[in-house]
Amino acid sequence: MSTQESSYQSPLATRYASAHMRRLFSEAHRVGLWRELWIALAKAEGELGLDIRPEQIAELERTKAHIDFARARELERELRHDVMAHVHAWGEVAPKARGILHLGATSCYVTDNGDLLILREALRSVRAQVVEVVRALAQFAKRWRALPALGLTHYQPAQATTVGKRACLWIQDLVHDLEDLEHAERSIRFRGVKGTTGTQASFLELFGGDHGKVRELDRRVTAAFGFERAFGVTGQTYPRQLDFRVCQVLSSIAQSAHKFAVDLRLSAGRRELEEPFESQQIGSSAMPWKRNPMRAERMCALARFTMSNLDNLAQTAAQQWFERTLDDSANRRLALAEMFLATDATLSLYANVARGLVVHPAVVAARLAEELPFLASENLMMEAVKAGADRQDVHESLRLHARAASEALHRGEPNPLVQRLAADPAFGAVAGRLGEILDPVRYVGRAPEQVDEFLAEDVDPLLARWSHLVGGGEEPRV
Repeated sequence: MSTQESSYQSPLATRYASAHMRRLFSEAHRVGLWRELWIALAKAEGELGLDIRPEQIAELERTKAHIDFARARELERELRHDVMAHVHAWGEVAPKARGILHLGATSCYVTDNGDLLILREALRSVRAQVVEVVRALAQFAKRWRALPALGLTHYQPAQATTVGKRACLWIQDLVHDLEDLEHAERSIRFRGVKGTTGTQASFLELFGGDHGKVRELDRRVTAAFGFERAFGVTGQTYPRQLDFRVCQVLSSIAQSAHKFAVDLRLSAGRRELEEPFESQQIGSSAMPWKRNPMRAERMCALARFTMSNLDNLAQTAAQQWFERTLDDSANRRLALAEMFLATDATLSLYANVARGLVVHPAVVAARLAEELPFLASENLMMEAVKAGADRQDVHESLRLHARAASEALHRGEPNPLVQRLAADPAFGAVAGRLGEILDPVRYVGRAPEQVDEFLAEDVDPLLARWSHLVGGGEEPRV
């Protein structure tokens, strides 16, 4: 039996999330970023006049990929400090540079700046996935732009819509999420080179009281990692409200995905739409005919997990004392990674479902046809009046027939409203035109045109802007 079976591992890592997102939050990637940060700090310090020799930088560059995690774990058990364990472990394989590693820095120089780099990269990965889902749903909406369907409010029959128009509601949520993703990424500033409590006192000491060099050190390291700005002031950590702001958009994406998945689950129960179903897929261990919407159900489960974690980050931000308190550390290790992994898994499922979304036009038409005589009541009444009938008499006849038809439906019988109206003298003048009057296309309003306009004005420019992004290509696991 392997360790995977004999020891608990997060299902997000073993079962749901993509290899790419798992790599971003892996220990190897995180410590690799720490080493890049240490090198950038040493380079900038040397350029600004500290006694750091080129051969020391060269040794760090040469050994940066040689990370002995077993040795670091051994050192951490002894030192009780994860960052210093890695400083010592690297110093053992880069002895020339050992004395200048982590010079003037606090642990949060690597942990916080490293987290910010991971968050930025993870947001970009999520953006690519959202764009992929929008792309798939846009194709779906265009294809089904004009297929009349029964619109539902309060999960009760309402006016007609089209399948494509309903898909545009799903897309619009994601379009707004993309706007929020951009804002979230722009809100990420580098922590930069701030020292133990954010005062830069250690660096001011290193540079002999030269404030200009300390500011330039901060600027150079910040620029080296592609950030335009660093936080102007920090405590020991960057403001934990940033985590909340970044993960707000993950919660919003989860809300969008959950709404779509619930709509699909309800549609599947009505046999109108369903998620892709493979030829060998088993829907139920006991009921062989079942075609359970398991992907949509899993989307809801993962989305609910993401949404519930946002409050965790709010509490962490609220509970920071003065310049910092360490009760954020274990919490953030869990919450940030798991929210991104869950979002990644949700979007992977969303893309898979959106690309293979199945419509059953005959069922969609039958559902609408069953209710359309009720929805068309006003039109039927107006046409009868135009043909010479008395408005109040027609209204009363229609009311009585509709009530009788509703009672028939409750008895499990087909809707008899059209037949009853055809046999009623009050509607005699339009009896031969009932099929024309009840053409579903007459009742969808501007839904097809709204699909065209929304795709052309809101979605196509967005897809063109992000056409270089490729996401959601990895199939959901298990």
